[in-house]
Amino acid sequence: MSIYKALTIAGSDSGGGAGIQADIKTFQELGVFGMSAITAVTAQNTLGVHGVYPLTAEALREQIDAVAEDLRPDALKTGMLWNAEMIEEVARKIDQYELSRVIVDPVMIAKGGASLLRDESIATLKELLIPRSYAITPNVPEAEALTSMAIRSIDDRKKAAEQLVKMGAQHVIIKGGHQPEDNHITDLLFDGNMFMQISHPYIDTKHTHGTGCTFAAALTAQTAKGDSIQQAFEVAANFVREAVENTLCIGSGHGPTNHFAFKRNSIKINR
Repeated sequence: MSIYKALTIAGSDSGGGAGIQADIKTFQELGVFGMSAITAVTAQNTLGVHGVYPLTAEALREQIDAVAEDLRPDALKTGMLWNAEMIEEVARKIDQYELSRVIVDPVMIAKGGASLLRDESIATLKELLIPRSYAITPNVPEAEALTSMAIRSIDDRKKAAEQLVKMGAQHVIIKGGHQPEDNHITDLLFDGNMFMQISHPYIDTKHTHGTGCTFAAALTAQTAKGDSIQQAFEVAANFVREAVENTLCIGSGHGPTNHFAFKRNSIKINR
């Protein structure tokens, strides 16, 4: 039996809803062995981020080396990278280990509004990570920050996706959670040639903490297993829908999604 492996490079969420914790849970639920390189420790719960404690670039480098030299990942996901130095380190390691299936989740702002990427680091992310990405998965505000354009419609998202491909991304998925239309949420995939949309009914809930991390982690897990971008996109969209629809209702603020729901509800997992 093949054991597929995925590495997440991201921050730790002490509340367990996002970041490294959400990624590892998602990998596990989708049958992929999860590994991690932590960029920062956050003091965080459903009410917000109460502290951010970045690790050093050296600590990040040694974690990636330890994993890549012994447990080479079939796919890699980046999340919270905090500063330009960390982004540069990740880019060097992608090149050093010739990692090609890189999913970039350009985490910039937490649900509660806390900044998780320094403003001066956005240019470095655009220069070094987007061209190395197999897929990039911004939400609408992140896509606006990366493209410097206002996004108000699906057509705007298509134009932004085209810009991101021109920056070097192989595939772009702009998530629709921040921009419901006709009481539906639509996620948009651009593979460089064609667009693909997946729509689900809008779910009126505040318990959506970690949806972006979870989506990108599901995409990473399926990519590690060899799925096409379209197949992985479909699983990721359905995984998040199940996680939000079957809410856990825990915490006093923006509660976490339900990472158990997809597997428990017997949705078919590819491969």
